[in-house]
Amino acid sequence: MTDYAHPEVLVTTQWVAEHLNDPKVRIVEVDVDTSAYDQGHVPGALGWNWQTQLQDPVRRDLVDRRAFEELVGRAGITPDTTVIVYGDNNNRFAAWGFWQLKYYCHNDVRIMNGGRKKWLEEKRSLSTEMPHLQPTTYPARDPDHAIRARRDSIFDVVDRRSTAQLVDVRSLDEFTGKVIAPPGMTETAQRGGHIPGAVSVPWSLAVNEDGTFKPADALQHLYGGKGITGEHEVIAYCRIGERSSHTWFVLKYLLGYNKVRNYDGSWTEWGNLVGAPIEREIAAAAR
Repeated sequence: MTDYAHPEVLVTTQWVAEHLNDPKVRIVEVDVDTSAYDQGHVPGALGWNWQTQLQDPVRRDLVDRRAFEELVGRAGITPDTTVIVYGDNNNRFAAWGFWQLKYYCHNDVRIMNGGRKKWLEEKRSLSTEMPHLQPTTYPARDPDHAIRARRDSIFDVVDRRSTAQLVDVRSLDEFTGKVIAPPGMTETAQRGGHIPGAVSVPWSLAVNEDGTFKPADALQHLYGGKGITGEHEVIAYCRIGERSSHTWFVLKYLLGYNKVRNYDGSWTEWGNLVGAPIEREIAAAAR
C-alpha cells in the first residue's frame, strides 16, 4: 500500500485481527442498517447505523455536533483513539463513516481494506456479542466545511463561477437518466439524469474483486482518463452521498488530491430542486 499518497489510512484484515484487544483501537462496522452486524461482526466491533445514528432523519442532514459527540462517547472513543471503520459492499458506508469522522475532525481514522467481504472470504472469526465499553466525554471540534459541498457550490460550478470538476459516481444508467435510483432503494428524486458538466466514473471501478482498493497507478489512469487529475478542485456526488464519500476517500487520501469535497445532498437533493438544471444525454457519459 506504499504507492498511495496516504497509505496510513488503510489497514489490512490481518492488522485488524492482531489489534482486536488493543485498548487504543476502536473498530466500527458502518452500514445502512445493522442487520448484517447483528448476524456476526468482527469481534469487539461496534455497529453504527447510517440511517438512525449518523443521519438526522427529520432535517435530512448529518447528525449535529452534540449528537455526534454522544454517539462517539458511547463508543468509548477519545480524541486519541485510532478508529477503524469497515462495512459491506466494498466499504462504501465505511467511507461515509470515515468522512463523517473527518468532518468533525477526528485525527486517526482508517479503513479496513476489503471490508467485511474480505474478512469473510478469509474465514476469520465473527462474533454476535455487543462489546461493553466505558463511555467517554468526547469533545468534537468544529466541522471541517472544506470537505463538504453544499448545493450553492454546485450552482457555482454549473454557472461557471467555479472551476471545480464534478464527478458523478453512480451507475451509468443513473447518470444517463435511464433509472432514477437502483432497484429497491427508497431515497429517490423527481427527475433522472446528471448535473451539467459532470463526468461519469462509477465508484465501484476503484476496487478489486475482493473489495480492496486498486493500486494507485490504476486509480490515476481511471480518473485521469476522464480529466480528473487533481489540478482543479473536485466535487463527488451520487444519490445519497455514501458512494461519493468512497470516491472522495480515493481522490483525497489514496491519490492525494488537495481539494476534494463530497456533495452529500447528491441526487436526492439536486434531482428534486426547483430550477436546478440537469442533463440526460447518453453521449455525455463518454466525456
